[in-house]
Amino acid sequence: MKIATFNVNSIRSRTQIILDWLVENKPDVLCLQETKVQDKDFPSEAFAFSGYDFVYRGEKSYNGVAIFSLKKLENIEFGLDSEPKDEARMIKASIDGLNIITTYIPQGFFVESEKYQYKLDWFNRLLEYFKKNYKPTDKILWMGDLNVAYEAKDVHDPKRLEGHVCFNKELSAVFKKFIDWGFIDLFRKHCSDEGQYSFWDYRMPKTFERNRGWRLDYIMGTEPMADKCLNCWIDKKPRMLEKPSDHTPVIAEFKI
Repeated sequence: MKIATFNVNSIRSRTQIILDWLVENKPDVLCLQETKVQDKDFPSEAFAFSGYDFVYRGEKSYNGVAIFSLKKLENIEFGLDSEPKDEARMIKASIDGLNIITTYIPQGFFVESEKYQYKLDWFNRLLEYFKKNYKPTDKILWMGDLNVAYEAKDVHDPKRLEGHVCFNKELSAVFKKFIDWGFIDLFRKHCSDEGQYSFWDYRMPKTFERNRGWRLDYIMGTEPMADKCLNCWIDKKPRMLEKPSDHTPVIAEFKI
């Protein structure tokens, strides 16, 4: 089984990139973030003959998540029940007893802002959601753009970037709570190398060519899934295409 996550930074702008990637890679499940489209404008027709079942939740210009699956998605839920007014940031679904949760975590703007406090609050409410609804022994994959670089090796310049809204000790401590609960970072299970990133900001010149990136996209699994994980890697090819997303897919393979 092959599972992937990809922040597409506008699904309408990347529709052909996604379709081509699905054909080439044939994942069993693909989770998308930052679709940036209202549900009524989601490009469903473009994906109608892709062979994938899909669900989505979006809003105009911001956020938005989707799950594509070769098998029919079941038990679909949207958002955190603790605050129904939350933005379009989360979908939960299941296939064959596997619980799949994709999230687009708030970026946070800057650390002195209310948006950063909202980010921390969102993380904490998500943790409570996991504690309330699951056990670490359940089969769970939580993935998406989590907007956190957990360790120094997850950013290209940790000394300069320390204190950033996506890289600071407070945020890493919050993220560690998920690890302490029972989630395992599947990429780091298989790769401890520095210089491994999933995001390169294209507002800055030649960040991809110079590999001045961040690892912000994760596939986190509970122990039952981590034990079955054969490999997890970052696919840089989509970032090399014309008019790419600033993120690139992360893929995990499982012996199921």
